[in-house]
Amino acid sequence: MLTAIGHQVLAGLDFVGDQMLILVRCLGYIVRGRIGLRRTIQQMAIAGADSLPIVAITLLFVGMAWGWHTAEYMVRFGATSYFGGGTAIAIARELGPALCGVVVAARVGSAFAAELGTMTVTDLVDALGALAVNPVYFLVVPRLIACIIMLPLLTVVADASGLIGAFMLATYVGVSPGEYLSSIQQWLTGQDVYGGIAKTLVFGLIIALVGCRQGLRATRGAAGVGRATISAVVLSIVLIYATNLFLTAAIFRY
Repeated sequence: MLTAIGHQVLAGLDFVGDQMLILVRCLGYIVRGRIGLRRTIQQMAIAGADSLPIVAITLLFVGMAWGWHTAEYMVRFGATSYFGGGTAIAIARELGPALCGVVVAARVGSAFAAELGTMTVTDLVDALGALAVNPVYFLVVPRLIACIIMLPLLTVVADASGLIGAFMLATYVGVSPGEYLSSIQQWLTGQDVYGGIAKTLVFGLIIALVGCRQGLRATRGAAGVGRATISAVVLSIVLIYATNLFLTAAIFRY
């Protein structure tokens, strides 16, 4: 048992060390202006435009479920004037950023791990090194920049979709449209919106680093690529949830 615990501790330290090394190398290339603009734009389309429908649909239905259950109780207790503001704060601070990060991790993080894992097990990554092209510069930097830029933009769409979904079901249950909108204007602040968006900068960093690292460490053929893809998604989602807690405490403490 102690041996197994020791192996897990060493694996965790190895994971953290890899992530820090990749991040430092990426930052070195970015500071020097070596970002690979064409590859970065391609990855922005994959991480952003291609993820837009699933992000919008996910938050639309989450907002509808929230509106259905919460508004029903608000109407019952005569507190409908608080529904819009409470919903907007919850979506802007927590639901929008966190769920957007999870959706992108499942879709984009898995794609990063699968693509880079396939390149690793077929020796294409080694071939880049033989051509004097650093794999971190060629493969990781564009994906890192794309996730950091596109995730905040996707979060804005996610927030809007969640509010629309809550509005649709809340008005059906009995909350008046004017009351819903005026409550949002009264209670929602810029700190709520910008604080939630700021979280996604960190989430984008997590998704790109974990997905790329797991792909570059893939071994043993197709089965190894599958394991790398699964671990990339699981680790990204767990880290997003854990990081979200600490960011919430830091940003919305007062």
